Amino acid sequence: MASSQLIIFSSSFLYLFFTISLYPTDTSAAATDSLYPTATSTAATDGGGGSWTFLQKSIGISAMHMQLLPNDRVIIFDRTDFGTSNISLPDGKCREDPHERVLKRDCTAHSVEYDVVLNTIRPLMVLTDVWCSSGTLTPDGSLVQTGGFNDGERVVRVFDKSCGKCDWKEIPSGLVNRRWYATNHVLPDGRQIVIGGRRQFNYEFYPKTTSSDKAYSLAFLVQTNDPVIENNLYPFVFLNTDGNLFIFANNRAILFDYSRNQVLKTFPEIPGGEPRNYPSTGSGVLLPMRVVQGKVAVVEVLICGGAPKGAFVNANNGKFDAALKSCGRIKISDPEPKWVMENMPSGRVMGDMVLLPNGEVLIINGGSSGTAGWELGRNPVFNPVIYRPNSAINSRFVVQKPSTIPRMYHSTAILVRDGRVLVGGSNPHTYYNFTNVLFPTELSLEAFSPSYLDPGSSKIRPKIISPVTQTKIQYGKQIVVRFTVQNQVVLNRISVIMVAPSFNTHSFSMNQRLLVLDGGNTRSVGKLTYEVNATTPPSGHIAPPGYYMLFVVHQDIPSEGIWVVI
Repeated sequence: MASSQLIIFSSSFLYLFFTISLYPTDTSAAATDSLYPTATSTAATDGGGGSWTFLQKSIGISAMHMQLLPNDRVIIFDRTDFGTSNISLPDGKCREDPHERVLKRDCTAHSVEYDVVLNTIRPLMVLTDVWCSSGTLTPDGSLVQTGGFNDGERVVRVFDKSCGKCDWKEIPSGLVNRRWYATNHVLPDGRQIVIGGRRQFNYEFYPKTTSSDKAYSLAFLVQTNDPVIENNLYPFVFLNTDGNLFIFANNRAILFDYSRNQVLKTFPEIPGGEPRNYPSTGSGVLLPMRVVQGKVAVVEVLICGGAPKGAFVNANNGKFDAALKSCGRIKISDPEPKWVMENMPSGRVMGDMVLLPNGEVLIINGGSSGTAGWELGRNPVFNPVIYRPNSAINSRFVVQKPSTIPRMYHSTAILVRDGRVLVGGSNPHTYYNFTNVLFPTELSLEAFSPSYLDPGSSKIRPKIISPVTQTKIQYGKQIVVRFTVQNQVVLNRISVIMVAPSFNTHSFSMNQRLLVLDGGNTRSVGKLTYEVNATTPPSGHIAPPGYYMLFVVHQDIPSEGIWVVI
């Protein structure tokens, strides 16, 4: 019989739901008795584009959080408080953890560095609990990760990308308030803002400018908090081109001036009023922005999937509601913005949305019923979907080839420089659990290659010759990009793209951003060799300082990217 219990922690730990029975009865129409259940509405289909590559059977940990660094390595971590992982720390290292519920002395790693080029893993040593935390890159390309649980809730951790054998450095009490399920975003001045978290209706900045720096209240997070259930954790935060923040939580959004702690605009509630944030967990993305003469005329946000009202309570009682199929798209740059609704091919909760260098959006991972949380998701969606923002409204979604691995709660997906999307994680259990459960803890890593990487496109795929990777660029300056193409180039089908590497966890990619640069005048300069002029973004409001992947795209086929820093 299904049973659930609300566990009340002390005031320092707050509260969590979790299901006592690992096998609550699934009463949804899509229920199945299969060990790897596939809902009839989301059955894996072999049609569609793209391909899959299995990279690692085990990276030793489950990929709950991922961040690509500008040295083509990915920092991956899960949590420290649930026993041993499947990869040992090097050189006999161990850590003592008084909060560990299973093992006080732990000699295994809970973070790893994955080398994209070499397909290798290096264990890292994180000392405090990073469970359900947040982060982003600094302008110099280092990862600053904030918060977590227990002893990690106010810790700031820094991973320096500049050395080959670096490890985590931890700053105790680096935050004013505890941050668990918060969202970070880099700002035009290079600082990052840390917004919300469980029972934290406020925001703060990092790094601190003085010892007296404080947190600032944000009433919007109180207003969007559903009692007990929440539905506003990991809010979707995007930097608008006017320097203010678009913040979406639960089912509505504001435009927020963080410097004056002032709401500038309240956007309409998303039609239907269904929740989209944790634990109802849809996903959101800032659509590609085109820079023309130093300005971005249209700024749009897309939010897809999630779980309906009441789904979290129902799932805790063994009833798994169908996930939302709907997406809402809104032009936040309009004077009177309105949501435009459209439907995905199938419902999806706990999905990830990844900006691709050709301007399309990949929707991947997740399930078709239930919610985020321990044991609360059902019916994995194996087929990714491509969303084409510039297509007609009823022809934007294209189903892709399926994976064979369920990627449920605590899955991740990020774009890497060669155009592939790394996919990992899935652990809906309080511990690592590999047997006698619906969805065993997943330690593998695989890659989805969109159809632009198909061999048939090789002759029209650009290859960048110059500038070289790691080139420094300045705001508002012209750059010349030289590239080769094996076949004749269609000169008016060339564009130069910049994509910010994002921090991905819990179905949201923080700091994700794609810019189509102002440019033109593509010309031949030799056999199979071409140059295109492009103008870099005019300011940090449009492109916050830091590292970006720069691509040349020809007929919707992107080159391999290079790293640039602005």
